[in-house]
Amino acid sequence: MSAYTLTIPRLETERLIMREYRQTDFDAFAEFYSTDRSRFIGGPMHRELAWRGLATHLGHWALRGFGFWAVEEKATGAFCGHVGLWHPEGWPEPEVGWVLMGPAEGRGIALEAAFAARRYAYDTLNWPTAISLIDPGNTRSIRLAERMDCTHEADFNHVRLGQMQVWRHPAPADLVG
Repeated sequence: MSAYTLTIPRLETERLIMREYRQTDFDAFAEFYSTDRSRFIGGPMHRELAWRGLATHLGHWALRGFGFWAVEEKATGAFCGHVGLWHPEGWPEPEVGWVLMGPAEGRGIALEAAFAARRYAYDTLNWPTAISLIDPGNTRSIRLAERMDCTHEADFNHVRLGQMQVWRHPAPADLVG
């Protein structure tokens, strides 16, 4: 059996390493997706579907050339969640997205990683704009989008996830610093 090699660029911020997924990330990934907190992004789901979800993230890199990074805290080596760039079939536009595991929430990790992902989208991939699709009940994600200077632009009815809000990121030329 031959292995397929997928190259995922590594990003670093002050506190984080954004890297490829590893087998050791899966237990935390599956645990999160078994909880009610995952209801805003297609969960809860059992381990088999979580495995398929993680594999989908890797497949997105292979098909689109970008995707979600596993986020690791430098100080502890802990897997914190996944943040990155997403544009699967059925999505209205390319997205900057974030999902943090429970212990990582409320510490600014999503914001730090989302800024790094957006910089990569704009500076490396030359995206002219980006959105974030957010469930209207996901107040934490809405607050994060606001902290990134996004504006609620429209609503979008996703065939599987239902009603979502489209949050528009500032264009590269509109970013300060």
